[in-house]
Amino acid sequence: GAPTISIFLKPPGVIPPGGSTTICCICQHDNGNFVLYKNGQQLRTLELRGSRAEFSISNATQEDTGAYSCHYLDGGTVLARSETLEVMVQEFRLPKPVLSVLPGHEVAAGAYVIFRCTIAHSNAGCFLYLEGQIKAVDLLSKEQNYFNLSHVHKGNRGRYSCQCFTKGASFEWSAVSKTLDLVVR
Repeated sequence: GAPTISIFLKPPGVIPPGGSTTICCICQHDNGNFVLYKNGQQLRTLELRGSRAEFSISNATQEDTGAYSCHYLDGGTVLARSETLEVMVQEFRLPKPVLSVLPGHEVAAGAYVIFRCTIAHSNAGCFLYLEGQIKAVDLLSKEQNYFNLSHVHKGNRGRYSCQCFTKGASFEWSAVSKTLDLVVR
């Protein structure tokens, strides 16, 4: 069948002006190439290393904000398109949150795991990120600032982080928390 492409930001989250991130595109085939699109316009062809290609954004400005996608081509024919990845560049005005996990960052499969994102702000919402995923795993509110995984499995392992925001007249953002690696035995 047609190959599937995943696209994600590494590290995930809203980027500050001057900050950096990498757009990663992964495909199960390794003999074609990727073309990166931004807001529907062709941006550039990416080198494939193994089954992945990367595009680095450094010293980010508002110009880097946009909707990015990867097209996988073989011999000039588009075989697959990724979902659209939203990249946002915003000043950070909120304090940096702290991500914690209970019972700990190393757990047995089937365990009950709770992620908590704590921020010194009365009414911020927070996104929980897992590196490698295009969208946030969950949106945490001040009423429920935790995320439960009731039967943890190997697919849940990876690098988590969280980032908080307030919604007033405009969005205000925090920096991304330190990352936390969940190991599932």
